[in-house]
Amino acid sequence: MDGWDYIDEAGPSSINEKLTNGSTRMEFDDDLDFNCSESEDEVDCALQELDKSFLKGFCKKASIAFFEQFGLISHQINSYNEFVKHGIQKVFDSVGEITIEPGYDPTKRGDGEWKRATLRFGKVTLDHPTLWTGEKFSSTDGGKEFLELLPRHAHLQNMTYSSRIKVETHLQVYTESPSRSDKFKTGVDIVVEKTILNEYQTDINFGRLPVMVKSDLCWMSRPEPDGKERRDCEFDQGGYFVIKGAEKVRLTVSLINTINFCTKTFIAQEQICLKRLWVAKDPTWTIAYRPVAKRTRVYIKLVPKVEHLKAGDKILTVYFYAAEVPIWLLFFALGVPNDREVVKLIGLDTEEDSKIANILMPSIHDADKKFEGFRKAGNAIGHIMKLMQGSKFPPTESLEVLIHTYLFPNLRSQRQKASFLAYMVKCLLDAYRGRRKVDNRDDFRNKRVELAGELLERELSVHIKHAERRMIKAIQRDLYKDREVQSIDHYLDASIITNGLSRAFSTGAWVHPFKRMERMSGVVANLRRTNSLQAVCDMRRTRQQVSYTGRVGDARYPHPSHWGKVCFLSTPDGENCGLVKNLASLGLVSNNMLGRESILKKFLECGMENLVDDDCCLLGGRHKVFLDGDWVGVCKDSSSFVAKLRHKRRKMEVPQQIEIKRDKHQDEVRIFADAGRILRPLFVVQNLKKIKDLKGDFLFQSLLDNGIVEFIGPEEEEDCQTAWGIDYLFTAELDNPPVKYTHCEFDSSFLLGLSCGIVPFANHDHARRVLYQSAKHSQQAMGYSTTNPSIRVDTNSHQLYYPQRPLFRTMLSDCLGKSRYSEHHKGMMPRPDFFNGQSAIVAVNVHLGYNQEDSLVMNRASLERGMFRTEHVRSYKAEVENSGAVGKRAKTDEFVSFGKMQSKIGHVDSLDDDGFPFIGANLQTGDIVIGKYAASGVDHSIKLKHTERGMVQKVVLSANDEGKNFAVVSLRQVRSPCLGDKFSSMHGQKGVLGFLESQENFPFTVEGIVPDIVINPHAFPSRQTPGQLLEAALGKGIALGGGLKYATPFSTPSVEDITSQLHRLGYSRWGGERMYDGRTGEKVETLIFMGPTFYQRLTHMAEDKVKFRNTGPVHPLTRQPVADRKRFGGIKFGEMERDCLIAHGAAANLHERLFTLSDSSQMHICRKCKNVAGVIQRTVVGGRRVRGPYCRFCEAVEDVVRVNVPYGAKLLCQELFSMGISLKFETELC
Repeated sequence: MDGWDYIDEAGPSSINEKLTNGSTRMEFDDDLDFNCSESEDEVDCALQELDKSFLKGFCKKASIAFFEQFGLISHQINSYNEFVKHGIQKVFDSVGEITIEPGYDPTKRGDGEWKRATLRFGKVTLDHPTLWTGEKFSSTDGGKEFLELLPRHAHLQNMTYSSRIKVETHLQVYTESPSRSDKFKTGVDIVVEKTILNEYQTDINFGRLPVMVKSDLCWMSRPEPDGKERRDCEFDQGGYFVIKGAEKVRLTVSLINTINFCTKTFIAQEQICLKRLWVAKDPTWTIAYRPVAKRTRVYIKLVPKVEHLKAGDKILTVYFYAAEVPIWLLFFALGVPNDREVVKLIGLDTEEDSKIANILMPSIHDADKKFEGFRKAGNAIGHIMKLMQGSKFPPTESLEVLIHTYLFPNLRSQRQKASFLAYMVKCLLDAYRGRRKVDNRDDFRNKRVELAGELLERELSVHIKHAERRMIKAIQRDLYKDREVQSIDHYLDASIITNGLSRAFSTGAWVHPFKRMERMSGVVANLRRTNSLQAVCDMRRTRQQVSYTGRVGDARYPHPSHWGKVCFLSTPDGENCGLVKNLASLGLVSNNMLGRESILKKFLECGMENLVDDDCCLLGGRHKVFLDGDWVGVCKDSSSFVAKLRHKRRKMEVPQQIEIKRDKHQDEVRIFADAGRILRPLFVVQNLKKIKDLKGDFLFQSLLDNGIVEFIGPEEEEDCQTAWGIDYLFTAELDNPPVKYTHCEFDSSFLLGLSCGIVPFANHDHARRVLYQSAKHSQQAMGYSTTNPSIRVDTNSHQLYYPQRPLFRTMLSDCLGKSRYSEHHKGMMPRPDFFNGQSAIVAVNVHLGYNQEDSLVMNRASLERGMFRTEHVRSYKAEVENSGAVGKRAKTDEFVSFGKMQSKIGHVDSLDDDGFPFIGANLQTGDIVIGKYAASGVDHSIKLKHTERGMVQKVVLSANDEGKNFAVVSLRQVRSPCLGDKFSSMHGQKGVLGFLESQENFPFTVEGIVPDIVINPHAFPSRQTPGQLLEAALGKGIALGGGLKYATPFSTPSVEDITSQLHRLGYSRWGGERMYDGRTGEKVETLIFMGPTFYQRLTHMAEDKVKFRNTGPVHPLTRQPVADRKRFGGIKFGEMERDCLIAHGAAANLHERLFTLSDSSQMHICRKCKNVAGVIQRTVVGGRRVRGPYCRFCEAVEDVVRVNVPYGAKLLCQELFSMGISLKFETELC
């Protein structure tokens, strides 16, 4: 196969004619054929040989294979594994050799030369998480000093699941002394000789690194010694960290006595890609070369002229190494001989385009005027050095060194650097003339997603730098003559790394990627576990950091590059709408690819030529080739080069995650192999014929190896003509003009996120309702969150007693794969944990007015039979110092221990002598749940607060790695739905339970079927959710044995098919049922729509929100009721509520609310002087002392009266009086 055979396969970047894909149009080139070696007719014949139904079945199998290989959170685990294998070593290698100078204290010098030291870090090793058992246990026969620490052990023992960082260190102590040398041999008279005094090479413990569950460092990813798989929760997919998180405990009062460990997960951070040129027009026309190292960044700006020049109004300047330099000056410093060569390097026609000439000419005149004679050899370098020396931070190196080191460091010669600088100028002027688009920061091709690897690498670098500074200061003290340098572990404080990382995880304050002294929030988040779907969605989130959420431009709106990579519906409502996103179902984040040299060799095999100095200015018709933003070569025929490279990628000769983009208009080929790009798999249409060669079950990797599937990135996707599904491949010839597809989607529903793709008939509902379901209701629904609740002590957990799977099915729910341990559960459907609810018989009707405004009427008998019954477990925690640490305390009477004692704050009837309640004890509000007291008798017990109650399920007593004993008591409570509880369907139709009706009063059908829920028909027209009606109609057909079962978004059965299925099964075509009134037995005149619908019970329950109070605790200063519900506080009655009562004329009620039940008080007023009279003790006639009101101003008591006032008014009067302001009060008798 020669090069001409590949030309047809190369992808275009733009278009001459528009073709259709359904209702969408995209740009395409007519003169290119995408087939590798076959004609269009042969591809069509190959498609016709494959049956449409066979291809659809194959799409489903391929999707199942994708999720089996990559799972749902592989991007989190792969990024962390990359950091463990290579990233952490790169961080320590970047430190380099540390030279430690002496303190130069003349009083401590002594005889001889000053001692110096150098420190180097070598190989880094990470241990698997272990637990130190202590000296007593390890000294016994068969005892082990360290045991395996599993994630569940870290949960139970309130520890951080972490690994020890061991680093090989080399410390060398030496002295330097001058000595004479042979100048003929060395070129100098005096050289400095190094005399080594001591050398230390040891492996030291540098701290602890939190371990991601299910990563390579985690024990759960390794089999048991007998070869069996380690087992934990079947729904747990890993991807999170177990952190103590003690800081989180003090955030809210209600969490003081709850569990203070938390599971953390990273939120993928969307950052601007720094590996490509960036063209912007605001605030001025600029092109930027922005690598990570700030010193190597180059900016070219089109700025207004300062002085009057001959032509034009803008000139070009370049910002390099903290200095602004005229662009022409830098070209001549790079060795360009004359102006004609510079214009030739830029490659723009100045004769035909006068605007370009009017920019270049003023730039030349500006350089001529400011720097006379710069064209002579060496003068340009001198002028630039003068500019740099006048900057705020002048360099110490020469300009030649600066250019070689910091100006485009990937290019070797000055000729290549000048060519790349000219290319930047060309891109800027093309954008200014409208021939090139300005880069969009919302486009995903200009973004990179930072995950655990990049974020940990950046955070660890900061803490290593901190530890390095502390270490240098400690070693300097021992470099004096009177002291000896010890081994390196004597100077290292390993707690800097451990506590620094733990603090970053706990507080969420992470180091900023660009601003060194700032930290940003929103990087890590608590992993919520209401149900397993919520946990997985939390780990698939992405976040775009903005400085101010009110001004973010178009960042909140969907962008075309989001297609298939992030879900355009799974986003929260409110201030984070559009900023927090979720990955699409098949979205995958690329990893770092090693072996850049081997990739470049493949480029050469495909027709790329290396850069040669003689040819850099004579590109001619050749195109530039970029790898991760670096100019690596040129090619004569970009079509052939791209086609060959894509062919090698499909043959796995180059990495499968590499992204190839041919930009025909800009004459360049951009290739990316960096981490953070969101990719998605697509079928390659021309290779679908290879499906026949696959036998039996296959892995997804085999599809990649055979080129049937390939990963496509956001930029390469512009070169693809993608069919939305298999159906479009067979109808392509019927379009006008005929469409020639290059790739095909697995299924249209995979464009949505995980929580959206399982919503039935999502394309029939209003987008806002699908957003409510995917971002809120599905993650608040109570289901079966874990399969090991007996060994977990979560702060709050909810469990539905009888969770069900809905009757309908979707493509995504079928492809997510079965549970990992499904061999013990034969017949289990794929991923049952993502549906959290029950199928209820729902009737659409008005029932006695109790289901107005989204209220629901439920069948009391159904609830008594166990429908929507849930179990709620809440855990309480208390900790005390270990008894072994008593001797370290100065006051032993303050030592707190667990135990039972008579308490004044609550009841202790259910406690045993050890201070813990017995299993099965029924605790109510005000009871002591954990008893503990100090040796002095001070009570530190924990009691149940207002509205908290339950039955003791388990008591856990353990110790953590800080030498503290702690106890956890879990209370269980069984709840059936009651009035005010919140429910929701899968279509965003939320509502609260408004009435419980007896079954005998409900309407019933001829068959005796009584509905479980009655919903108001007015809920549908304004909410625009016909999908729920379609779900009920389809569910009725499925329950009766119909063949239609799938409700996959964008490929749902038509209304005609659903109605026909009902009609064939003997029911009304439109789902209506003839019903009879349960109260009278009379036939209801109208047909009532009824069918099975999947409903979810949400975590918002009336029992958790009910707030009532007659009297209770008040604030000690204002004597008004406290605000917290858990503290038995009051309900806020503000100005708007006051206005409502005034409008109703309810003056007595208003007086009662704001005075009688709040802070009623009394004070004394003198009616004569109108001042406040205090209550004092005074002497009366006869020497007798009495206590009572007395006016000090009038020195009388006759005119003093007692008035009723709010205590807040009395407090204000007293505070003003202390400031020298006296208030006068008018009083009237009533």
